[in-house]
Amino acid sequence: MNFVFISPHFPSQYFHFAAALRERGVSVLGIGDAPYESLRPELRESLREYFFVPSLTDYDALLRATGYLTWRHGRMDRIESLNESWLEVEARLREDFHVPGLQPSDILKLRSKSGMAEVFHASGVPHPDLLRVRDADQVKAFAARVGYPLVLKPDVGVGAAHTFKVASDAEVDAALAHPLPTSYVAQPFVRGTIVTYDGIVDRHGVIVFNLSHEYSDGGMETVTERRDISFWSLQHIPAALDVLGRQVVAAFGLRERWFHLEFFRLPDGRFVVLEANLRPPGGFMTDMMNYTCDIDVYRLYARVVTGDPVADFQYTPRHHVCHSARRHGRRYKHSHAQIVERLGKSLLVHRELPPIYHSLLGEEMYLTRHADRESMQDAVRFIQAT
Repeated sequence: MNFVFISPHFPSQYFHFAAALRERGVSVLGIGDAPYESLRPELRESLREYFFVPSLTDYDALLRATGYLTWRHGRMDRIESLNESWLEVEARLREDFHVPGLQPSDILKLRSKSGMAEVFHASGVPHPDLLRVRDADQVKAFAARVGYPLVLKPDVGVGAAHTFKVASDAEVDAALAHPLPTSYVAQPFVRGTIVTYDGIVDRHGVIVFNLSHEYSDGGMETVTERRDISFWSLQHIPAALDVLGRQVVAAFGLRERWFHLEFFRLPDGRFVVLEANLRPPGGFMTDMMNYTCDIDVYRLYARVVTGDPVADFQYTPRHHVCHSARRHGRRYKHSHAQIVERLGKSLLVHRELPPIYHSLLGEEMYLTRHADRESMQDAVRFIQAT
């Protein structure tokens, strides 16, 4: 099997995907915008060949790179990046090289928030009202129907970038004083806790792994108010969330893919879906999954891709694994040395994060593992105390 891996160097832990695929006999062919010499040794050892392109936004360069790799190694069987930024690029390359998987006609429905809302509505999954908007008058008319506050966000976007809240007609006028840079949607501001439904579906549409995570804050509030976010794995997926998560996966017709679904848990305990992402969860959540269940999701994904049996794969969420963020320039009560001494073996990883993560995930993060939620929350408070 020839597997084209676009941007295999980012996020940094994704070299594990390349290594796991190679371990199962897959020929992993990389295309990326990082010089070959800058790739970590484990990734270089896992790639059969690597083609450098100055920019992954240059589709002609990607087309030539994939054509060259096809000439060198034969027909491509899979083209993936496992990265939100390149979903459209993957789909175009699959169409041009007749490779199975999501095609360009699938992407708009599966990636835009308005397209997702149509799928949610058709499948009967509860979700906040949504309207595509171009100007202030449309936003005000929507508010007259559903009420303020509203959230305005790009129809196609990652995380909380360029997302903001408006609570009155005057704030709408101020926010839209200049033309919107891209297509936007408006939704009612939902007060609730973000809980995820994450996992892998095999080539037959069967969910072979799922796990849930809970966030301390919403992405928009974290970015705009520069909060210190934390998020952690749950040892049990709420039954109602599992039902809705499976319903969404089936409605999107996913095959041989990761999924990362975000829901709001409302104060009354009900769940409403926020959005669906057709990739692994962000940050270091794939590693968090491994630490939570004492498994290897990178190797599991490789087995799914190669069509190898996974019926023997079993797992149990045994721990709460938590990402706790800190921001440079904030005066924290406890030093790194004090954190290391206090947390002991429950501290798994401490890492400075690349700039692309800073607005949401902070400049540094601590991964910790705990047997119970109370000790986890104590660790978060100790790490983030100011």
